[in-house]
Amino acid sequence: MNVVILQGSPNRDGSTAILCEEFVRGARQAGHEVERIDVAQADVRTCTGCVACGYGARPCVQRDGMVSILEKILAADVLALATPLYYYAMTAQLKAVIDRFCSENSAITARRLRSVLLAVAWNADSWTFDALEAHYDTLVRYLDLRDCGRVLGYGCGTPSMTRATDAPQHAFELGRSL
Repeated sequence: MNVVILQGSPNRDGSTAILCEEFVRGARQAGHEVERIDVAQADVRTCTGCVACGYGARPCVQRDGMVSILEKILAADVLALATPLYYYAMTAQLKAVIDRFCSENSAITARRLRSVLLAVAWNADSWTFDALEAHYDTLVRYLDLRDCGRVLGYGCGTPSMTRATDAPQHAFELGRSL
């Protein structure tokens, strides 16, 4: 399978990167092709809501890094969303990319992609990921994705904190299980 990871953290060496690295290791061990896209460093402008795309009838009028990101997503079998929790939601960088899906809604839906969620947070409260999971569940439903699992790293505020949890191992196992 072809796996695309949208890594949404602006911190290239943070806790999200640790989960991504382990997920990639597991997926490659299972024989899958994996591409990790650092969306925080990508040249992607925000959706302007102009609706020139007709929500999938035409390409987006903005010609930026999103063109190649969408091509990779449309060639994938699995879409992984990876993010640290910023004020109980995904990062703005990842959200900006997802907002731009609108120009390819129909094509993404037709792919019936498998999906996973990899997320980390400083907090360890039981409700920490509630809003993010609700958003992810809505995306799964709207885009007709097949949720293959999620790794929620509670208490993963720094790389050392993350390495002290079982979240990296769970990310590896999730990647291997695809």
